[in-house]
Amino acid sequence: MFQVARNVLVTGTNRGIGFGLVKELVKLNPPSGHIFATCRNPTGPESKALQNFASQHDNTRVVQLDTTDISSIRQAVSEVESHLKGRGLNLLINNAAGMSPGLFLENVDQEDMLLSYKTNTVGPLLIVKEFLPLLKKAAKETTNENMGGNKAVVVNVSSVVSSFGLGFTSFGQPVPPMYQYRVSKTALNMVSACLAEELKKDGIVCVPLHPGWVKTDMGTEQAPVTVETCSKSMMKVIAGLDLSSSGTFLDWEGKK
Repeated sequence: MFQVARNVLVTGTNRGIGFGLVKELVKLNPPSGHIFATCRNPTGPESKALQNFASQHDNTRVVQLDTTDISSIRQAVSEVESHLKGRGLNLLINNAAGMSPGLFLENVDQEDMLLSYKTNTVGPLLIVKEFLPLLKKAAKETTNENMGGNKAVVVNVSSVVSSFGLGFTSFGQPVPPMYQYRVSKTALNMVSACLAEELKKDGIVCVPLHPGWVKTDMGTEQAPVTVETCSKSMMKVIAGLDLSSSGTFLDWEGKK
């Protein structure tokens, strides 16, 4: 079995894909590693399953992190840094996201547009900015080229609906415009491309990754891909990333 990374942080882990990724990481994480599972409200009822899971695994720690609150992000950095005790953060997965219920032009709302942008685009960017010193530290800790060698990698969970060429049909059916969600995820792709270009000198890989259409609260039960299948496939893709992958928009099967 391949190993993914020594020290990992995932946002939005109290449900759906984020929780699935934490469960998969527990299987792949080396004994000396740390998994930081973040969510907005760790003490709320919506996080009970995550807390119960973390209590059963010594390498997993639940950390409060609200992607729209810079003070919350910085507090999370401080907490993670204290537990790493001088080591770096090898893998950062920006998974947390929000989706407005409005699907068509008649539903477009200024505040929803701005909140989607703040949550899905600005939040991940600021998280990378604040965790950058720990990512740089991890990148210097090894000379191996791929993620299995514990390099530093940033994965921004995006969506195929952010694609100009592929985002308007799914399984042969038209997909609603979803202005708020699409626009914010397309912007996240450009954030990823910019990060890939700027951080390549530091040996840090950054990719936007489409997880597939997954059976979650957001994806609905109509989705063909289970959380478990998605999580396993995403981790295989992440394990194979290297600097040549940086900036490439991939899906959960590793396809461009």
